[in-house]
Amino acid sequence: MKKVNDPVRYTIYFAPPADDRLSQTAARWLGRDAFNSGALAWTETPALDGEQQMALTAEPRRYGFHGTLKAPFELAAGRSEAELIAAFDEFAAEIEPFEVPEITLTEIGPFFALVPTRHCVPLQNLAEQAVRRFEPFRAPLSEADIARRNPEKLTQRQREYLTAWGYPYVFEEFQFHLTLTGPVPDDMRGAMQETLEAAFDEFIGKPLAISTLALFVEPHRGAPFTVHSLLPLGGATTRKIA
Repeated sequence: MKKVNDPVRYTIYFAPPADDRLSQTAARWLGRDAFNSGALAWTETPALDGEQQMALTAEPRRYGFHGTLKAPFELAAGRSEAELIAAFDEFAAEIEPFEVPEITLTEIGPFFALVPTRHCVPLQNLAEQAVRRFEPFRAPLSEADIARRNPEKLTQRQREYLTAWGYPYVFEEFQFHLTLTGPVPDDMRGAMQETLEAAFDEFIGKPLAISTLALFVEPHRGAPFTVHSLLPLGGATTRKIA
């Protein structure tokens, strides 16, 4: 339920277009399409029943299929949504599309994600630019927000980044990932690995085109994130002429 004066949060994500096969496969896996916020029937799997899959994908389902570039933030005082949208448009136009040579399935702590097989400099640069470019729009984190990040479990550098940039995993701490699960119990990881390898087989070991950028919105805390805008990368000169 929305609280009075519960502020909207925004975030800059990578997301493929709605009609991209990866988007569609991930939406079916998560049981939700962030482009229209519609619930979807899960992909049936032999190793997991529906309730297990629903529980293990609950967290990424709320956020929608994405790769974080600028973590969720409330607007800073004096900033408007219209200004953010204009800045987002300019930023997307200035970044030329590129390709991650290969992605793979991996475990990051207790959850599974698709990640670049090797370090990708253009992707790291994109994330750094997004963090810096949209920082003027970010309101400072509340004490509760900082506590949610469990700062006692972070390194000193990560705590410094959390304070300075609102997110501990920026710059050299950044690891691009397309999250597919929440925490998976140890005794289910083998089955989950096999299930995900089968579900995302056509994408694992293949390139990932970074040709679009998405602005997601969380209408109020705890609500599902939805796609506000998805823009193609590049074409700054063409856009100015148009």
